[in-house]
Amino acid sequence: MKVLSSLLLAFLLSISQNDAIAQPNPTTIRVDFSKERGVAKPIWAWFGYDEPNYTYMKDGKKLLTELAQANRVPVYVRAHSLLVTGNGEAALKWGSTNAYTEDKNGNPVYDWTIIDKIFDTYVERGMRPMAQIGFMPEALSTKPEPYRHYWKPDNSYGDIFTGWAYPPNDYGKFAELVFQWVKHSVARYGQKEVESWYWELWNEPDIPYWKGTTEEYIKLYDYTADAVKRALPTARIGGPEVTGPNSEKSTTFFRAFMDHVVNGKNYVTGKKGSPIDFITFHAKGAPKVVDGHVQMNMGAQLRNIDKGFEIVASYPTLKNLPIVIGESDPEGCAACSEDFHPSNAYRNGTMYSSYTAASYARKQDMAEARGVNLLGAVTWAFEFEDQPWFRGFRDLATNGVDKPVLNTFRMFGMMPERRVEVSQNDLAYSFQKVTKESVRGEADINGYATKGTREAAVMVWNYHDDNVPAPDAPVSVQMKGLTASRVLVQHYRIDQQHSNSYEVWKSMGSPQKPTPEQIATLEAAGQLQMLTSPEWMNVKKGELKMDFALPRQGVSLVKVTW
Repeated sequence: MKVLSSLLLAFLLSISQNDAIAQPNPTTIRVDFSKERGVAKPIWAWFGYDEPNYTYMKDGKKLLTELAQANRVPVYVRAHSLLVTGNGEAALKWGSTNAYTEDKNGNPVYDWTIIDKIFDTYVERGMRPMAQIGFMPEALSTKPEPYRHYWKPDNSYGDIFTGWAYPPNDYGKFAELVFQWVKHSVARYGQKEVESWYWELWNEPDIPYWKGTTEEYIKLYDYTADAVKRALPTARIGGPEVTGPNSEKSTTFFRAFMDHVVNGKNYVTGKKGSPIDFITFHAKGAPKVVDGHVQMNMGAQLRNIDKGFEIVASYPTLKNLPIVIGESDPEGCAACSEDFHPSNAYRNGTMYSSYTAASYARKQDMAEARGVNLLGAVTWAFEFEDQPWFRGFRDLATNGVDKPVLNTFRMFGMMPERRVEVSQNDLAYSFQKVTKESVRGEADINGYATKGTREAAVMVWNYHDDNVPAPDAPVSVQMKGLTASRVLVQHYRIDQQHSNSYEVWKSMGSPQKPTPEQIATLEAAGQLQMLTSPEWMNVKKGELKMDFALPRQGVSLVKVTW
């Protein structure tokens, strides 16, 4: 009997030891709502895309409505090709408005019909344009042929750079086009509305989006800024929207532009410097396929952001201007689909949603560390009309069905406006460490927290660069500084089972022609879902604790109201 007892005791001890090994200590997210960190700037409420004509199409209008509804502030929208010549046909990496043509005598003909259709769609939803002045109308291009491209995801990216990418053959005519556009916008929407917009020149002029020289871009900027300010002196104009500043070519262009704005001779006025109201640049990551799976590189994106901030901070007269990261994404080509670009296979599922949570939460910290004024970070992702289901574009929805990443933006949009302290002492990754190393060792389990008058919220993510299976992580969210004795807790979740239309679509057999019933199911699955029912909980001495398991690439939002 003693032998059996000893064996049973040893067996039970072995189980206990194995459980201890199998169950890691929880990651503790410590939030102090009594320690405010200033305004939680809604830097996430900015979106953009290549194809402006998708704006007023069926799924485009639906998605814009959802983005407007997801945010407590007006959403800004940036689109390419607003001055490109053509009939308004939508296509990948193409768009046109036919805003400028010329008659047989070379006189300008302005037609705002399509631009109005685009901007009406924004303004009707309480959204605001980040009005990109570009690209070059065919009649003004110094090399107009070939002009229209027919790019596909398996083509060379360079095929898109045609006649629209060249400098104008007449800077005065281009300036007059800009003047008339701004003047028309004020007449249509009112001065107050247009004063809330951001006008900018071109896109990524340090690469073949601009086929002119750096100095020719600077000249065009002077003509453009002067035209905008003549039409509406209180309008806001900025630039230069260069690619990631961590590259030497981008940095050289960026500094040449900034030097001119501060000290250069203005091409229009002959005076020193140029008008500028905000500063823009881009920042992208660099995913790749490693051992059969996608490995992200968040560090590469954050290093581009940090370099951009460093450059702006080096100009004393400009460092306090608002900064908009005009494209801020895991990689560079939204229309490069997964079928031809395997490294983009992160886009349909929870890798994209967790990356978005973990990266956006760091950007304001990075701006504060450099002493600059970050206003917004544009997610260059929208939707692609009439494309195969879940083809793997960098988009927020597919055929009108929301992807998991859109629910991350819904979470951000639900967070109150004052940022509070999340202790980093016990956590694996600070923003400095992610910037330097990316997330290649243990997982990045961290949080972002805000509060309002009678509400508070904590976002928690479990992110890793490598998109491979891993055990759920035990998490303990420990809140203090709550001012109520009893609160209503709502726990929202994005993971394989929640807020995830992609997993539901795969469970259906990945249909490319889903039935109306299946589409309705997918639309419901694409919405933000709660992990559990809402629950009233008691607060003791201002403290509240919540323990839960968070899957790899999962994101939770704990919303507390009283």
